[in-house]
Amino acid sequence: MRTTRALAASAAVVAALGVAAPAAVARDGMNINPRNIVALPSVIARGGQLTITVDGCPTGGTATSDAFSPTPLTPIRGDGRSVHGDGSSIHDDGTTAKGTATISNNARTGSHSITVNCGGKTLTNPAAFTVIGGVRGGLGGSSSSGATPTDLAIGGGLVAAAVVGGGLFWMRRRSERQV
Repeated sequence: MRTTRALAASAAVVAALGVAAPAAVARDGMNINPRNIVALPSVIARGGQLTITVDGCPTGGTATSDAFSPTPLTPIRGDGRSVHGDGSSIHDDGTTAKGTATISNNARTGSHSITVNCGGKTLTNPAAFTVIGGVRGGLGGSSSSGATPTDLAIGGGLVAAAVVGGGLFWMRRRSERQV
C-alpha cells in the first residue's frame, strides 16, 4: 500500500514538472533565436521606406541602424516557411517579426548594417542594404538657389554668339541678292 501511494505521488510530481517545463522554457526565451535579417529593397534612396523581416523573433523586437531611427518589429505568424535574401526557402517555426523603417534624409551613401534585438538576444547583418543618393524630384534637376554668376556668363555668351552668327548669316544672304 505504501508503495502504491509513493508511486502515485511520484507520478503526480513528474506530471506537474512535465506540464511546467515547457512554460518555463518559453518564459526563459529559449525559443527566441533571431536569424536571417532581410531588408527590402536592398538598394534604397534617402527618404525611402525599408521593410525589415527577421526569423526566429516570436515576441517582436527592435531594429536599429545608423541610417534610420529605431524601428519596432511586430510578430507575424507565417506558414512555417521562410525565404532567404537570395530567394531560397528554408523551413522555419513560423515566427517572424516585421517592421518598416524610413531612411533618414541625412543618411550617408553606401552599405549599412541592421542590428536586431529580440527578447534580449541581438543579431547584426553587416551589409543589409545600400543607400544611394536621392534626387530632388519636381525641380527638373535645377537647384533651388537660382543661377550663379558663372551660369549667367555662359548663357550671355551663348546668346551673344547666336546674335553675331545670325547677323553675319543675314548680311551674307543680303549681299548675295544684290549681285
